[in-house]
Amino acid sequence: MSDVIYDVMNPKCPTQQVLDLVASKWTMLVILALGDGPQRYSALQRRVQGVTKKMLTQTLRALERDGLVRRRVYDTVPVQTDYELTAAGQSLAAAVTTIRKWAYDHIEDIGQARRAFAAS
Repeated sequence: MSDVIYDVMNPKCPTQQVLDLVASKWTMLVILALGDGPQRYSALQRRVQGVTKKMLTQTLRALERDGLVRRRVYDTVPVQTDYELTAAGQSLAAAVTTIRKWAYDHIEDIGQARRAFAAS
């Protein structure tokens, strides 16, 4: 742990870059999908329904760049590539799992609040 004190409310704070990545819907879904273990690109695309090839590629590259996902290329014909969470990615997966549970626990409350808001 660093002794540096960050102020996440400051737009120049580097933690805002991390929050931008982590708060992405596609990042969260890819992290959840990889929480079950290494997967090939095509399996991820099938699992993360609705994601385009372009968005999945961008998301995986960003996660790899930030050390959350490891990409492994196998020298086969055709070339096979799989993706897996690093230790940091596994730590993030635990947090994302907590957020998923919170969403499941509160989806009905949110729906009620939205209906009440729309009616007002």
